[in-house]
Amino acid sequence: MRIVLVSPSPPGSRTGNATTAARWTRRLRELGHRVRVRETWDGETCDLLVALHARKSARSVASFRRAHPDRPIVVALTGTDLYHDLPHHAAARRAITLATRLVVLQPLALRALPAGLRSKAKVILQSAAAPRRRTGPKPTQDVDVVVLAHLRAVKDPLRAAHAVRLLPADSRVRIVHAGAALTPALATRARREMQRNPRYRWLGSVSPARARQLLRRAGALVLSSRLEGGANVVSEAIVCGVPVLASRIPGSVGLLGARYPGYFATGETRQLARILHRFETEPRFRRRLQREIRRLAPRFTPARERSAWRALLASFA
Repeated sequence: MRIVLVSPSPPGSRTGNATTAARWTRRLRELGHRVRVRETWDGETCDLLVALHARKSARSVASFRRAHPDRPIVVALTGTDLYHDLPHHAAARRAITLATRLVVLQPLALRALPAGLRSKAKVILQSAAAPRRRTGPKPTQDVDVVVLAHLRAVKDPLRAAHAVRLLPADSRVRIVHAGAALTPALATRARREMQRNPRYRWLGSVSPARARQLLRRAGALVLSSRLEGGANVVSEAIVCGVPVLASRIPGSVGLLGARYPGYFATGETRQLARILHRFETEPRFRRRLQREIRRLAPRFTPARERSAWRALLASFA
């Protein structure tokens, strides 16, 4: 099958959309399909259009449907689509109406869809193939907790930095933050935080290989986002065996489960500080998080993601 995958982020960029597009391209090629990634559909011939991000790809979806009313379209929904754009943008709603099938990245996303469209949605968990993580820190060492997120308001990127300010004076928790600042003002905020907060280090944009290395060496990952469709960094952490401390949002609860013990309320600095302190000082709490992460790991393999795409494409036969 000839497939055009439309992504609003150009190939080679380090956004979440670009990462997802690159990984799905691999999975689809592994299934024997020919895949080309484009920022927009410009009329080139294909058997299937896969559009990542309903609102940003809405024009491509509409153009393809007009040109090929009988060919399938898959629209994959991001967190911005689900929890912001669908309620507020007619273009996003029209894109999912025109789609033959929808893809969401975690099961709770189905609740954000209009009831009449849920039947054409399929959950495809994002996979990770990270190597085995290194041994975690010893009690006498600093506990590096990583944040892998671009500096954007929706990511609440400095929440972990603010939380470690509240830890006891003898705490050895440090926040290592990798991610590009999308505005000069956010870069300034991160630099100022480093000056004031010796427990916070911002590395700026790093390569995917460097990000994976930081994750493998970390004691834990903090995901403080205000909304997510189903963050791939959670999959990466799970496969590495790294506990996740996450804001309680549908995009994370859908991946980790309602009973996962590592949540804090969105934007609640003191709650996050308490969880970080427990992680550092309570071995039983750490072991519980690690057991949960090990239990979840089989759900996020490339083979399982590939199988999900095989089943979705078979529905068009």
